[in-house]
Amino acid sequence: MLQILVPLLIDALANAALIFFVAVGLTLVFSVLRILNVAHGSFYSIGAYAAASIGLWIVGAGLPGWLTFPSLVLSAALVAGLFGPLMEKGLVRWTYGKSEAVQILVTFGLFLILEDLQRMVFGVNSLYEDTPMQLLGSIEIGGVVYLNYQLLLIALAVLTIVGLKLLIGHTRIGRLIAAVVADREVSQAMGINTDRVFMLAFTLGVFLAALGGAFATPTSGVTPGLGADTMVLAFAVAAIGGLGRIEGAAVAAVIVAVVRVLAIYYAPAFDAVAPYIVMLVVLLIRPYGLFGSVATRRI
Repeated sequence: MLQILVPLLIDALANAALIFFVAVGLTLVFSVLRILNVAHGSFYSIGAYAAASIGLWIVGAGLPGWLTFPSLVLSAALVAGLFGPLMEKGLVRWTYGKSEAVQILVTFGLFLILEDLQRMVFGVNSLYEDTPMQLLGSIEIGGVVYLNYQLLLIALAVLTIVGLKLLIGHTRIGRLIAAVVADREVSQAMGINTDRVFMLAFTLGVFLAALGGAFATPTSGVTPGLGADTMVLAFAVAAIGGLGRIEGAAVAAVIVAVVRVLAIYYAPAFDAVAPYIVMLVVLLIRPYGLFGSVATRRI
């Protein structure tokens, strides 16, 4: 029995780690900026393309293979540094305070632009670079072989959760973010530069999404359309956990990943719809998500 359950659990947790990076970035942006960024999935796929391209260049240049590990984080940092401030200042900032319909339409337009930009830069062929996974190899536990890279992903997701909680609760920028989330107008009256907080929060969200894409590259590669598939799944996870809740994104990612893995193993026909069935059930019972709460809204 354990020989069946343990591999399922490892697969689910590794899958949950990748989903978590995207969903937590989405929920962080929503909690601070109060916008549903439909283009968020594009940053995931751009991070994946950047990581694959840099990794292939490292291998092709004959450089040490271990350089592909820091290149994954570097790829996400480059995507965040390039697109975060540019998109927030140039486009997203103009949607603050607008209706949800306007925000969704604007960010959906941005999503279409970014998807076409990816095709122009990277073409329509798939990219695959698995050096980090090959270097780490595998380990056998109880007669079952696991990829060490999968275990690394789980550890990195846990470290990210801890890091975000420490950032929000024990740093100056974290306290500024918490103040803006609590009351934007009062924060402005107190002299907090909310525009800078918004830009930093949006850039951090882009970094987390791109990081998820970069970490996914060694296991699954990157193909055209990856951003759209990831975005829909990230919305489901964020909705299940409760928009704006970091711990909710983590728990929801695990739930969705477990359901997907069980569907793949036992009911492949339901693989694609299983996460959304879970979302439907959760939202019917708790419309504000597992960790969300009812809040007053100014109209």
